[in-house]
Amino acid sequence: MPTVELTRANFADTIATNDIVLVDFWASWCGPCRSFAPVYEQSSDAHPGIVYGKVDTEAEQEIAAAFQIQAIPTLVAFRDKIIIFSQSGALPPAAFEDLVGQIEALDMDEVRRRLADAEDGAEGERASARASEG
Repeated sequence: MPTVELTRANFADTIATNDIVLVDFWASWCGPCRSFAPVYEQSSDAHPGIVYGKVDTEAEQEIAAAFQIQAIPTLVAFRDKIIIFSQSGALPPAAFEDLVGQIEALDMDEVRRRLADAEDGAEGERASARASEG
């Protein structure tokens, strides 16, 4: 599947309507971005069930700011609308394919349980802080 240009107009819908979405934040002037592009394109051809999106950080500054992109390329992976990976820097082909395999193999029920546990723990800490203040 060819990569998809993600813009303000289609970003949220793309994340909401696909199980796995990989997003490459890049810019045309960025050498490492240009080096990583063929790796990303080749992987998109090998994994037709995954949406490979690209955000041009120059054209889509609002999206880049929302994700606090400070270095490019930055890869962000979504699975079931949850960010499960975010890292700056170009990955070599073998490492990138390994990452894609790990994303596909994730037990999302376990991920959701861990997120809920972390949220419960954070809420408990906030309640304890409020109680000790009073």
